[in-house]
Amino acid sequence: MLTTLNTSYTDTRAADLAWALGREPLPALATLDLELSGKKLQLRLLGASHQVLLEEERGICSETVACIAGSSTPLPLGVAKRVGDWEYEFAARVEELSPGSFAGRAQELLALVSDHPHGLAGVFPGSPHAFTALLAQQKEGQVHWRTWHAYPQDGQLVATRTRVGARRRTRVPVN
Repeated sequence: MLTTLNTSYTDTRAADLAWALGREPLPALATLDLELSGKKLQLRLLGASHQVLLEEERGICSETVACIAGSSTPLPLGVAKRVGDWEYEFAARVEELSPGSFAGRAQELLALVSDHPHGLAGVFPGSPHAFTALLAQQKEGQVHWRTWHAYPQDGQLVATRTRVGARRRTRVPVN
């Protein structure tokens, strides 16, 4: 699903993005509700980037990547932690692209996400290449999502990957 976000472009630099786990739902400009094998997933576009809410019998997992006033956790390159009965893994990278490459990559990503049944993309007013996009899927009992945050004025594209799944129990062999 592709939408034009009716707001100003708030998080104007990749360096302004922060990461948070467990935040309450923030006001969203657009949402996409999904059900993936009994798990409820809500993709949320914020004026300041994105939030994903995952809900199932084990509880709720909330990931926020956004420009948030007072946030003290910058965007990490990677995180792996246990959240209740879940294993949570997050990775982020910043791509530096030339203006021509940026425009092509932006068009490619917006087409991929907007045509996907589990995709949500929002374009900010003022630039067709200023966008935030999310794409979710379920694989092998785990929920995965990818996000892209575009900063055309700097030629930067922030890409994230997240995986959330049931905590793997280690089996101890019985003699």
